[in-house]
Amino acid sequence: MISNEKDLKIFKKWLKSHLAYGPTTITFIKKDGTERSMNCTINEGYIPEELHQKNDKKEKKINDEVMPVYDLDVKGWRSFRWDSVKTITFTLS
Repeated sequence: MISNEKDLKIFKKWLKSHLAYGPTTITFIKKDGTERSMNCTINEGYIPEELHQKNDKKEKKINDEVMPVYDLDVKGWRSFRWDSVKTITFTLS
């Protein structure tokens, strides 16, 4: 677990860069205490166009404690809490 804000900021930037590159598997603990592995990304090349996140005129409330990602297996948007991440795996091609 990351104990200070500086390291958390670096971790978030690092993980977002991998999610932006392509598929990344995140294993995390859900709010109900169960463990889940999710194959996900934020790279629009892997996300159907109709599901791209758009910057519309509605102001969305931003929660810095969670990361929205596209789940490649269930084909929908999901999120995980930064403080619940256990493992991260990815393949560079």
